[in-house]
Amino acid sequence: MSGGVTLYGIKNCDTMKKAWTWLDDRGVAYQFHDYKKAGIDRDTLTGWVDKLGWEVLLNRAGTTFKKLPDAAKADIDRDRAIALMLEQPSMIKRPVLDRAGHLTVGFKPEIYGTLF
Repeated sequence: MSGGVTLYGIKNCDTMKKAWTWLDDRGVAYQFHDYKKAGIDRDTLTGWVDKLGWEVLLNRAGTTFKKLPDAAKADIDRDRAIALMLEQPSMIKRPVLDRAGHLTVGFKPEIYGTLF
């Protein structure tokens, strides 16, 4: 498949590197959207949350989330999660693969294998 594929994430991430390698090794054409450089707009993020749920997208295991004050981590709901991810896009689980509107979060070779 060519075109219509965007990989969202940040450059300095081991999981991203695995996804790039997998896609590159199979000749899959894709665009890379770097959260650190380009950010993420509210409409895109809200659309993802509507499709997948904020619980899937918010990376609570990451360093950025863990460094938050306890008060910021308490009582997270949809709106609070969106606000946190907009403020700190590195809190979005990665990669997010958008294949013509079909979203996949995280990288697992066996899942990517069913997509391409």
